Amino acid sequence: MEAKRIIHISLDDPALVSRNPDIEHERRVAIFDLLESNFFELKENLPGPYRLLLSLADRALVLSVRTVEDEVLSDIRVSLTPFRRLIKDYFMICESYYEAIRNATPDRIETIDMSRRALHNEGSELLQEKLEPFAELDLETARRLFTLVSVLQMRG
Repeated sequence: MEAKRIIHISLDDPALVSRNPDIEHERRVAIFDLLESNFFELKENLPGPYRLLLSLADRALVLSVRTVEDEVLSDIRVSLTPFRRLIKDYFMICESYYEAIRNATPDRIETIDMSRRALHNEGSELLQEKLEPFAELDLETARRLFTLVSVLQMRG
């Protein structure tokens, strides 16, 4: 089971824009949680554990899956088109959530959080579905990856 996991993840983000502190916090937490616990296995029967580099290129998400020694095993390309609306809506609701935490009642925060989680789950399931031909991953891993894809997609 130890081989069926991601042991390192990095984001290739040429934007080099300082992000909103809330978004930066989401990125750090997603990476930490992903590395603590994940399930990921390439379907090409290429053994892990894996290093993963996430990047964007030509309106696609690129997952460069590498060995421990950083040799490329597979470059998986997934169109971002089906994710664009979800990511936009997800970050709009996240902004509302962050604002609510500062100013709203607990009931309002809970309502916004439920919407935020629903969008996050929808994006995670879509990512899991789009990666299915290439890799097997559990929903929690897909959730963390969706957060990171969203962060990459949002430029600042």
